[in-house]
Amino acid sequence: MDPFAVIMLGVVGGLVVALLLLGLFHPRTGAEALDWRPTRSAELEIQNEIDDLDQMLEAANVRRRRRGDPELTEDSLRADVGAHMAESLKRREDHLADLEVVQMLDAKNKRRRAKGLPEITREEYEAGLRSDA
Repeated sequence: MDPFAVIMLGVVGGLVVALLLLGLFHPRTGAEALDWRPTRSAELEIQNEIDDLDQMLEAANVRRRRRGDPELTEDSLRADVGAHMAESLKRREDHLADLEVVQMLDAKNKRRRAKGLPEITREEYEAGLRSDA
């Protein structure tokens, strides 16, 4: 390798190491060096989230009252979201199970083709799975 390239790489590498060591062993933290302070406390952020939820529920309930629908509560909203999540997870699991069956059937038919045997249908494959269980 060219001596100039080695010297330049050594200088750059030395600078990187020096900066890292300076950052690790400096007595003050980065926040202290920049005089950085968080603008809001964690407690204030939590309170803001609670207030936002209350305001959104109230706005939704105003619309629901105008339509004649029953009002939402936080508990009913959480239950509704939980039901939607459970339904979504069930659909995901069903899709993954279906995908697994398709992939296994493809692999089985590939092996059957290699042996010169006829392919089997999905119904035949699933019937064989049920009989094995």
